[in-house]
Amino acid sequence: GLIMQIIDYFTCNDKTHWRAAIAENEWRAAKHLARLLEQGNFHDEVGKGTVYLLTEGDKLVSFLTLAERDCVEAPYGPWIGFVHTAPEYRGHRHVGRLIDHACAVAKEHGAAQVYLCTDHIGLYEKYGFTYLENRVSIYGEDSRVYVREV
Repeated sequence: GLIMQIIDYFTCNDKTHWRAAIAENEWRAAKHLARLLEQGNFHDEVGKGTVYLLTEGDKLVSFLTLAERDCVEAPYGPWIGFVHTAPEYRGHRHVGRLIDHACAVAKEHGAAQVYLCTDHIGLYEKYGFTYLENRVSIYGEDSRVYVREV
């Protein structure tokens, strides 16, 4: 099989291809992310940050963002957000590689923890996160905030 690689969207050569791959997802948040990238508004929305893609050849396996802000107002960060794995790749913990990569980058930049907000229970615990608190998201929904030491 092809080798899986982690690439940074903002420094990659084929932004159009990867943006389209993100946009192809049924998930509303993925389409929102693709629009932010297309319109150049990503950093306006989340502050400093990037999008990491786990790829296999020209296929998008998983993606996530590492950024200053996410969907809840909170006095801490950075945040891992927009976490997604293509349905045909689920169940193999591929996204764990991206999460570990993002955590390593955050640590290099001086962070002691990374945060994540989700409505999933029992998913991110597998990747070293612990539940911290509930906060209301910018969309008015109750969101679970998780933290992981890096």
